[in-house]
Amino acid sequence: MRSSSLSAVAAAAVLFFGASSHVLADEPVDPLQSPMWEDMRELFFGDARYQFDDRVKVRVPLVVENQAQVPVTVDARELQNVEKIIVFADLNPVQHTLTMTPSEAAPFISFRLKVEQATPIRAAVLTSDGVWHVGGKFLDAAGGGCSSPAMARNKPDWSLTVGNTRGRAWRQADGLSRFRLSIKHPMDTGLTQDNIPAFYIEQVLVRSQSGKVLARVEMREPVSEDPTITMMVRLPLADRAIAVDSRDIDGNQFSSRIKAGWKESRLRIGAGAE
Repeated sequence: MRSSSLSAVAAAAVLFFGASSHVLADEPVDPLQSPMWEDMRELFFGDARYQFDDRVKVRVPLVVENQAQVPVTVDARELQNVEKIIVFADLNPVQHTLTMTPSEAAPFISFRLKVEQATPIRAAVLTSDGVWHVGGKFLDAAGGGCSSPAMARNKPDWSLTVGNTRGRAWRQADGLSRFRLSIKHPMDTGLTQDNIPAFYIEQVLVRSQSGKVLARVEMREPVSEDPTITMMVRLPLADRAIAVDSRDIDGNQFSSRIKAGWKESRLRIGAGAE
């Protein structure tokens, strides 16, 4: 009986470890070979399905001139039914950079971030079938962007301009409006040696004139000072402006309206005058 019991345990162990090996073999292999990938996967996806996907395009510069202002573009327009986009940097002290919900917008966003060292920059795109599609690029950069104080802190009157928003929108023939805005804000990380606490914009709502939310962007500490964001929203044809409402973690709220004009005219000058 004892021999039979040991045999049963051994057989169960073979089945268990064999099954585990099979699961591990089926796990997607991180193309950027980051030592933090498993932590990032668990933090952002948990047990949800995911795959590395070339249709999620992440663009970063080959040469970084300013570690506190690194341009990043995420373009997932090749995917259908996108519900959410998360951008994160594996090796930053605060990895989560921003989350975009493109309610009435294309799955596209361009912005600038701070990096503390060379790191993979990734975008994870959730589609309606519950699958995360992950794209990314390795950013080769020197360090210090996250721990550097905001430039605005050098100006005694910096607080007078916090929340000032400017921007422009261009209507396009495909029904989308290319929309760019910039908000004055120090976007402090709380990681500087001057003991300045974290102070950053945590939410930007882009609305139609009727109040319908076109896109929502939730920002975190790594977004650069005076955040500048480019999106493509589906603005109703009758609307002549886009409403922007933002809020920082101290509860300050800022509202503005950005005019939306046509990028180009399809009328030929002199048409019909022959």
